[in-house]
Amino acid sequence: MRVSEAMTRDVCVARPDHTIEEAARMMLAIDVGLLPVGDDDRLVGMITDRDIAVRGIGAGKGPATEVSEVMSGDVKYCFADEDTAHVARNMGELQVRRLPVVDRDKRLVGILSLADVASQESDGRRVGNALREIAQPGGSHNQGEEERGRGL
Repeated sequence: MRVSEAMTRDVCVARPDHTIEEAARMMLAIDVGLLPVGDDDRLVGMITDRDIAVRGIGAGKGPATEVSEVMSGDVKYCFADEDTAHVARNMGELQVRRLPVVDRDKRLVGILSLADVASQESDGRRVGNALREIAQPGGSHNQGEEERGRGL
């Protein structure tokens, strides 16, 4: 199955100049913990509720802090025409539960979550394997390592 068949198309996008309070309110309004960050029609980052809590509030930043100060700029993504089995394996290796989906012009067209893949899968093996890898300690998104590296 193609990513475009499983992804969520209606995506709320934060801007780098939004405040983290605005981003948190957007997350609350649509009941999500992650927002893509876009500048014009380009994906420039991702912000999570954890980014707001750890990189924002935990680092002493206030609600008026711009999203660009706490977002992750190293964005991993998948293409809409990729196979979900391949993408689910990549999600496991990257230890992420969601990926932004872009078209071949690298414009944001959706978000793919493991839940999206699971709802389209009959046996659940791909999602189970991906979750097993995601649940491993560490990984590139481990903010604790980043903080320990700074001597906190």
